[in-house]
Amino acid sequence: NLFPLISTGEPREQIFRMTGPGADQDPKGLFTIDMNSGAVSVSRSVDREATDSYQLEVSTTDYSGNLIEGPQVFRINVIDQNDNRPIFKEPQYTGEVLEGSPTGTTVMTMTAFDADDPNTDNAVLRYNIVKQSPDKPSPNMFYIDAERGDIVTVIAPTLLDRETLPTTTYELEIMAKDMAGSEVGLTGTTTATITITDKNDHAPEFTHPLFEAHVYEGSTGVVVNLTVDDRDDPATAAWRAMYSIISGDPTQSFEIQTNPDNNEGMLSVVKPLNYEASEFLSLLIKVENEDPLVPDVGYGPSSTATVHVRVEDINEGPVFFPDPLIVTRMENIPVGSFVASLNATDPDILEKQSIRYAVLQDPAGWLSVNPVRGTVNTSASLDRESPYVYDNKYTAVFIATDNGTPPATGTGTLIIHLEDYNDNAPYVLPSVARVCEDTYDVTVAVVGGWDKDLPPNAAPFKIELGTQPDLDKTWNVTRVNSTHSQIRLLRSLKKDNYQLPLLITDSGVPPLSNNTEVKVQVCICNKNRMHCSSAHSHRARFLVPLATLLLTLLCKYIATNSHNNRKLWFFVCFLFSPHPVKLSSFSLLCHSFFVPLVLCFSV
Repeated sequence: NLFPLISTGEPREQIFRMTGPGADQDPKGLFTIDMNSGAVSVSRSVDREATDSYQLEVSTTDYSGNLIEGPQVFRINVIDQNDNRPIFKEPQYTGEVLEGSPTGTTVMTMTAFDADDPNTDNAVLRYNIVKQSPDKPSPNMFYIDAERGDIVTVIAPTLLDRETLPTTTYELEIMAKDMAGSEVGLTGTTTATITITDKNDHAPEFTHPLFEAHVYEGSTGVVVNLTVDDRDDPATAAWRAMYSIISGDPTQSFEIQTNPDNNEGMLSVVKPLNYEASEFLSLLIKVENEDPLVPDVGYGPSSTATVHVRVEDINEGPVFFPDPLIVTRMENIPVGSFVASLNATDPDILEKQSIRYAVLQDPAGWLSVNPVRGTVNTSASLDRESPYVYDNKYTAVFIATDNGTPPATGTGTLIIHLEDYNDNAPYVLPSVARVCEDTYDVTVAVVGGWDKDLPPNAAPFKIELGTQPDLDKTWNVTRVNSTHSQIRLLRSLKKDNYQLPLLITDSGVPPLSNNTEVKVQVCICNKNRMHCSSAHSHRARFLVPLATLLLTLLCKYIATNSHNNRKLWFFVCFLFSPHPVKLSSFSLLCHSFFVPLVLCFSV
């Protein structure tokens, strides 16, 4: 029974009614009112953390429901009880503190929440460290501010040394208690893990003041692993080592890389060493950390070490000089001509060894070498136009072998720059032209001269008619430029194939000439179409009567001497048999009489 609400002083016939959240609205039935007396009661437990107050309206009516008084507003406030424990925001807290930090350094702040009324002691929290694990070197290395929850260091900076502490991780059990920490307060706990982080307060030190290495001359790779000790936290910049060569490597033949797994320095030879130049080297090596040291710590003598490198001798192969050797020679020089003299020396100057030369690669087979003197001579004619020559250069490779144990070899390249000699006659293109019959004084074709040689052994070309009589009555050749000439037909010809003999001459000294032919097809032209004769030329027709006579006599001879002239018959069969080479006028004539020859032999 909470309280009576409305009283008139004298009895009246009235009914009390109450509306609002907690009465006839959710949560319904939490509060009830006596309809006769107006006493308000609570029917079940209330939770301040769910709803801290309720606002209701009360009125009175007669028995017929007519309003007599009200509605009157009143508020019900729920008084807080300490029924909620403190709860930390995180189930587990983590923090870090640098080793050597001064006393009073804040590590982290703990925060808990209490759902009770913040205006009462029910929600006033106090923090406390219940337990520290491990408890060495002191069980009270840290302190927590009871009101703010700040965790700070208590231990002296000299004792907060990561390298001397029994562990680098400490675990604190933190308790928060409400009721301002009184004995009747409720509590909540959590765990705080604190890691003592490293600072670069220890310089790396070599495990030995002297390291020794052996390496064969001419080889590369790792020759020795340099080991160091560093008491700082592994895998941090305060622990990772950087190595440098202070002295003893003027040619920069060595380098050092750090092994990321074990922090060792891998000393490698990056430029092959020469035993004959130096049998022994002494290197001074320094090691540092990636992070700088703290101001009160420096690098001492143990941060440097000496490495003695002994170079082992091996039998080295001969070395050609120069490589490549470049010479210039004229093509087509006589076989046996001198080309070059190879020069290979043995780097093993402390040993007297002989060298022998041999050809290793000679694509065209043009060269030979004296095995003792190294002189190179031609064994075949040098041809600048050969497919083995690129950009006028022919390349061969030679090998030199010493008599060491075991023998060693070296290779050298000879490049011969070939000068051009006028050894290729020029030729004419195109070799076929067409013209309509009954036309004259027209240009049949413009032909050009071509030459495998180079200027001045090529153009300008002189193209003229052959020496056959009366050609100039039908044909005319005039120069267009230094490489081309035009062929003109002076009188009309009938449909047929004509072989026009030409003479082309280059500009070499001495010049080369070539008797060649251009086949001119005289065709019947109508409606933009040309009807030309077959491939047989006009000249071949005059050979038919002569060939017929010769074949008749040949048949009679074979028939009368068939037993003694089998070889002759097989020669004739070969001569007149079909051949895949482009057919000349005479071969066409022979093929046309192949069948008659077979019939003749059968007789």
